[in-house]
Amino acid sequence: MSARPRSATGKARLSTTKVALVEAAVDVLRAEGFAAATARHLAERAGCNQGLVFYHFGSVNELLLAAMDHVSAERRARYDAAIASVHSPSELIELAVRVFSEDVASGDAALLVEMIAGSVSNPELGTAVKARVEPWSEFATGALRAAFERSPLLGRMGADELADAVVALYLGLELLSHLDRDTTKAIAVFEKVRSLSSLADLLAPRLP
Repeated sequence: MSARPRSATGKARLSTTKVALVEAAVDVLRAEGFAAATARHLAERAGCNQGLVFYHFGSVNELLLAAMDHVSAERRARYDAAIASVHSPSELIELAVRVFSEDVASGDAALLVEMIAGSVSNPELGTAVKARVEPWSEFATGALRAAFERSPLLGRMGADELADAVVALYLGLELLSHLDRDTTKAIAVFEKVRSLSSLADLLAPRLP
């Protein structure tokens, strides 16, 4: 006997549950951290049965990676739109300060740090998280190359190396602010960079 096809209502209900689980995972990672992201807790937050975590995603880690992908896609859409208006090093630095501040305020940066921390003892998860961080390094490389195209800075330090340094700074500052439960020091560092942004323009003529 063939299986009865699901109704449109049934499919919509499954889709709604899947979305609710992803949103629950995002909320838990942001507010409570990786250790709190158990199947039971995520299901409770989503208002569904614990078994649906495994039905939809196969494992808790896959659900957490889906949450990471969801947040990353939203961030990338915002940043792609914002980077289109950047034509100088100072504008890129201004954008970087705003991006970091937004990520700290929203909890997106904390989510990333929690996923990295949680993957330390799980090589398979670590590989998956690393694969999701690499596109951001590529994004930073492209942005730096465009903004500093005519600057001698890229002659002394390649765009790839500079992008790695920026990503490391971003993650390091977020990790410190996460441990201290205080974002003021991290924001202060970026504000200091912003105050020096005009010097970067002197080393790179404004692009058309």
